[in-house]
Amino acid sequence: MHSHTPWLRVLPVASLALLLAACGGDDDNNAPMDIKVLSNRADMVSGGDAFVEIAAPTGADRKTIKVNLNGKDVSTSFAVRADGRVTGVLTGLANGDNTVTASADGAKSAKLTITNFPIGGPIISGAQIQPWVCATPSPQAESGSTPSTNASGLTTTAVDAQCNIKTEYKLFYHTTAAGCSNAALPDPNPGTTAPANACFKPYDPSAAAPADLATTTTDAGVTVPYIVRVERGTMNRGIYDIAVLFDPKSDWQPYAPQKAWNGKLLYSFGASTGQPRKQFRSEQNWADDRAEAALARGFMVVDNSMTDSLYNSNRVLMSETVMMMKEHIVDTYGPIRYTLGNGCSGGSINQLTNASIMPGLVDGIQPSCTYPDSQTTGLEVQDCALLVNFYNSTEWKTLTAGLTQQQINDKKAAINGHVDQTGCHAWTNLFSNIDRPGNYVPVVVTDDVTGATAPFGAPRNNCQLPASLVYDPTTNPTGIRCDGADAAVAIWGKVPGTNRARDTRDNVGVQYGLKAMMAGVITPEEFVTLNERIGAFDFDNNATAPGTTGAAPRAVGDTEALAIAYKAGIVSSGKQLAKTAILDLRGYDDSTLPGNVPPGSIKNVTNFGIHHTWRSFSLRDRLDKANGNHDNHVMWRFGYALNPTTSLAVQSFLTIDKWVGNIKADTSSLSLEQKIAKSKPSDATDFCYLSTDTTQSTKVTDPAACNADRFLAPHSSPRQVAGGPLSENVLKCQLKPFSAADYAPVSFSSTQLNRLQAVFASGVCDWSKPGVGQQEAVSPLSFATTAGGTPIPAAPVAQPQ
Repeated sequence: MHSHTPWLRVLPVASLALLLAACGGDDDNNAPMDIKVLSNRADMVSGGDAFVEIAAPTGADRKTIKVNLNGKDVSTSFAVRADGRVTGVLTGLANGDNTVTASADGAKSAKLTITNFPIGGPIISGAQIQPWVCATPSPQAESGSTPSTNASGLTTTAVDAQCNIKTEYKLFYHTTAAGCSNAALPDPNPGTTAPANACFKPYDPSAAAPADLATTTTDAGVTVPYIVRVERGTMNRGIYDIAVLFDPKSDWQPYAPQKAWNGKLLYSFGASTGQPRKQFRSEQNWADDRAEAALARGFMVVDNSMTDSLYNSNRVLMSETVMMMKEHIVDTYGPIRYTLGNGCSGGSINQLTNASIMPGLVDGIQPSCTYPDSQTTGLEVQDCALLVNFYNSTEWKTLTAGLTQQQINDKKAAINGHVDQTGCHAWTNLFSNIDRPGNYVPVVVTDDVTGATAPFGAPRNNCQLPASLVYDPTTNPTGIRCDGADAAVAIWGKVPGTNRARDTRDNVGVQYGLKAMMAGVITPEEFVTLNERIGAFDFDNNATAPGTTGAAPRAVGDTEALAIAYKAGIVSSGKQLAKTAILDLRGYDDSTLPGNVPPGSIKNVTNFGIHHTWRSFSLRDRLDKANGNHDNHVMWRFGYALNPTTSLAVQSFLTIDKWVGNIKADTSSLSLEQKIAKSKPSDATDFCYLSTDTTQSTKVTDPAACNADRFLAPHSSPRQVAGGPLSENVLKCQLKPFSAADYAPVSFSSTQLNRLQAVFASGVCDWSKPGVGQQEAVSPLSFATTAGGTPIPAAPVAQPQ
């Protein structure tokens, strides 16, 4: 795609010439032509077009250049452009291989094979899941076995089964009116009223300029009317927006972009997680405060519903979508200088796993509400749901009878590793059902003090399809499975002899509550009973039940799935992440109890309680262990809210922009990792705002002072309390023999020891060793031909004819 994209680098022309000479190629007077696809690798083009450069060697007559596509003369598509290069857009590429040839007087002709894929995908993510319900201009209600549809934000319907919808363009202008709002999109879905005070209003190029039309000056010093064009279309079965400053009276070609675009992208990744089998309009807002700060400075703002974690939890498919979006932008708008990302929660997962799966697609990222990846975040979700079940068991209630509720909750918090008991309540309520493959009624915590649970709401499924279409172990065993692994079955593959995807879930050997017992917070009997009864979730996400005696079965991760998770970069790799500048915006969301939330917080009553501070330190630990440093990771902490204020978000954006700009300006022979470290601006350093600093006016750079603030201090997780690493990247631990001596000075009765030996008959976790299947990422991988993935070869280059 671009020279700054490590996994897409191609052999330079000079290197090609040397190679040819070594192989007996022509002399300098008849050196070969070169053909370069500028928008992507030549073997990963999509949508039927490609921005191409024809490079002629010294001595060749560029006036005589001829270009053929599949035997047809397309020379008129190419010309010497203002930058002195011969470029043009090839259109009408057939799906599959296309042959491009280039010739000129005084040069040897060359040939390049361009492999084109449908705009609806896939390229490397493997077979697409079915069914997939296309969005419609207006939402349609479910009827019988016919699924409901979502509003597309487009005026026509899909033209094929891949949900391709005709691209549309809208113009908006920014008003000069005071007090306007960017909170809501100026073009909401049908049935929703546009905000009366929106900062962006529809712009009619045939009418006189509005009296309240603002102007803006970009970071390149270009002052223009503040008019934005929004391109909305479909790609890889998602719906995208591309917003950019635009002059309706002027042309725009990739070889001649309009002057207001600074050549930079801000890619917005969406939050949460899910796997509906439907096409959605992106949940991201191209007009919100963060995006508007970028637009005003000349950035292009981009989103796609398939890079919104809420609508797609297949991280390889997500990364492929980013690649396709960038290619389309280069083909349509011109070369990209660099790409920045932002996003909270699931949006942080997508930024970080994109940087692990396909490093170089996004050059600098701004994760907030950070999780390193979804696969290891799931460890805490599963453990918390199991712990909530256990705390509501007769055995636990019997053990804690006579204690005050606060004493009981202190024990729960110690086992969970959290500031209080509510973190596990929140995980249970929000995401414990995300891996249910069939129809279900969620069981939720109804009391944050006692942890009591009850069924809540109507039956549902995670596919958002009619119940009759969905898997049921008894009545519809071949129905559609709606869990996360099955939404990415092309990545994981199926368990032989079944209709379900391979799964990484595992808790064999995990000693829940170990550190809490060693610290004397829970008793040996509580520790033994906890590990006997906690059990696991089976492949249908049902909790395994203990018998009248003995331990409840634990989950056993699929060994092939475990290896895939690591080698594909789905578990974020510290080695891969070191290739991206990261500015981590870490807010507070460790509790839902008012007493454990900063007074006056903007989330004071409705905290999610799941975006725990330790996650940013976990990310840093992965970098330290993989690279010996975290030079590419800067953390800004604030204890007053989950999300940064607009002011802090803009500071982050300007800092990461400066940082990546410095990296791109470094033409030295240093490695990318070294350039990232060397290029940090002076304000790209760790700091915090204390939770008492409600105006966020005093930066504190002493980490000890930051950690002394209870709304900034990191806690831990159930796996860390069980002895696991801060990196929390061990999906399945290696085992060591059970030994009573490991618990000294804690002592157990002989009966308790026998019970523990039965629980851990195969051994306990040996956290000093890597996890089962844990290995360095070799991403990117292609899943086009097989689950598990295959390495992607070097990008093809033009060959002399």
